Amino acid sequence: MPVMYLEDRKPVARIVMDNGENRHNPAFVKEILALLDEIEADPNYRSVIIASSDPKKWSLGIDLNWFLAAAGHPDTHSEVRAFLHGLNDMFKRLATFPMPVIAAIGGHAFGDGAIMACACDFRLMRADKGYFCFPEVDLSIPFLPGMWAIVQKAIPYPLLEKMALSGRRLGAEELAARHAITKACQNAEALEKESLEFAAGFTKSRGIFAEMKRRMNRPILDAIADEDPKYIDSLKLTV
Repeated sequence: MPVMYLEDRKPVARIVMDNGENRHNPAFVKEILALLDEIEADPNYRSVIIASSDPKKWSLGIDLNWFLAAAGHPDTHSEVRAFLHGLNDMFKRLATFPMPVIAAIGGHAFGDGAIMACACDFRLMRADKGYFCFPEVDLSIPFLPGMWAIVQKAIPYPLLEKMALSGRRLGAEELAARHAITKACQNAEALEKESLEFAAGFTKSRGIFAEMKRRMNRPILDAIADEDPKYIDSLKLTV
């Protein structure tokens, strides 16, 4: 059963995550990469929105049920490492996608879900529901270097440092006031309308977007390529 689908709002492509908590697992990574390929193959698209069908949740991060079960069996340890490398493929794709990618955050964005939002170019969030946070410090899960590079490009460092070390949850209005998101929208209806209007305003060529994003996001790409593999491949998993 698909965990997301594509809405054609040309010139905007709207990816709608459609699996409740929208947790990240191998199926999630495979489907979002496939949809991004489909969007890029259509020359009539100029921008992408990533939204959620759930009224309370945008993405709650890694599918811990799947992850812990796979980490607990030696036969599936390779699947865990392949998944983490796959997550990085998703982050790299977003960071280099040849058109703007807008996260329309209609509910909670936690952990890896918040990191995915940061990997997008812009973030709009509804103000009446949902929090944005990094609970890794409470879960005793450190950021990979690539993840840390991603969140640094999206959130001003003094705020990011407090969020990362405290696990504090922030709403849209505070995030907007502190320049961590583009806009706080009044409610779900306003978020959909305003994110579509914002996305439709981009008319530049794909070539310039691709090259600018490659240059702007070079620290992310370098961290994923040069630093993350040693952490992923040496990860101590439960036997």
